[in-house]
Amino acid sequence: QVLLVESGGGLVQPGGSLRLSCAASGLIFSINATGWYRQALGKERNLVATITSGGRINYADSVRGRFSISRDNAENTVYLQMTSLKPEDTGVYYCTAHTIVAGIGRDYWGRGTQVTVSS
Repeated sequence: QVLLVESGGGLVQPGGSLRLSCAASGLIFSINATGWYRQALGKERNLVATITSGGRINYADSVRGRFSISRDNAENTVYLQMTSLKPEDTGVYYCTAHTIVAGIGRDYWGRGTQVTVSS
């Protein structure tokens, strides 16, 4: 089992920045990828960024060049640095981790943190 706890959301003006954190606990060794998704009100949950245990990073086209995903292995924490925020970045941001144990994959999700970009 993996527990994910997000923090760092809030209200920010357009053009501003925020840094989200995702602290993981439990079967950390089994995580082979961690990422961030977001869900705007009334819309589907969509990929924002992912990072694999090997360091491979992927971004959604809508955030590439503005957002940066990173991780601190010593702290078991993944970060999402968000800059040049736009109103369309508003939504609940969820941290996710993909694990593989005995050849079986499983996805875990945090409860989410709200990001609101508004003047």
